[in-house]
Amino acid sequence: VQLQASGGGLVQPGGSLKLSCEVTGFTLEDKAVGWFRQAPGKEREVVSCIGVGDGNKYYADSVKGRFAISVDNTKNTIYLRMSSLKPGDTAVYYCATDPGVFGEFCLDPDVEYDYWGQGTQVTVSS
Repeated sequence: VQLQASGGGLVQPGGSLKLSCEVTGFTLEDKAVGWFRQAPGKEREVVSCIGVGDGNKYYADSVKGRFAISVDNTKNTIYLRMSSLKPGDTAVYYCATDPGVFGEFCLDPDVEYDYWGQGTQVTVSS
């Protein structure tokens, strides 16, 4: 199983980016998917996820209304659309997937996902 994240870069405050995570060797349909980030000196945090079973999209409070997660099952790809970016969004962003993370538990920081991408750097700076 491989997850290839892309789309990161340098963007000015208020700008937008769309991250992609192409998954091979593992079908995303009916699986939990998530985006995480880790800033220097900070712990990894869940940004957004979709758990198995309920189809709902969950977001960390810090990104609600600004970020949008989606999955294209035909392309086996996870997306994270980020808008109104702030310097505090600067971090390495990781995608992950797991067959057994259900519903809102996908936001639980103690849940360990089985498969991870390599990370893509997002820097928000003027």
